[in-house]
Amino acid sequence: MAEVNLEIGGRYYAVSCRDGEEDHLRRIGRIVDAKAAEASASAGGLNEVRQLLFAALLLADALNDAETARAGVIRAAGAPAPDATAPDPGVALAIERLAERVEQVADRLEGSAANT
Repeated sequence: MAEVNLEIGGRYYAVSCRDGEEDHLRRIGRIVDAKAAEASASAGGLNEVRQLLFAALLLADALNDAETARAGVIRAAGAPAPDATAPDPGVALAIERLAERVEQVADRLEGSAANT
């Protein structure tokens, strides 16, 4: 397992990943950091947990918009419309991973706040 240090919202986090995935993790970490900054700018005064929550929601919204646009392109090209009741496994996995990481960070932050 490799470990990558990510700066998100002005704080550093050590995150483990599989060997060879370090660059990918850094790239998506920069995306999360940008969304955390966007969340902080649009709703000032957020604590870290809520800032990361809002960042996760912004990312999920962007992902949803991309999926909706992709479905529209497929329909416009004459392909049959995808089953709206069947979730895209890739989207579900990405949201699940993001939620797990947000929960891990929140747990760490809550633990450090309890120790102060």
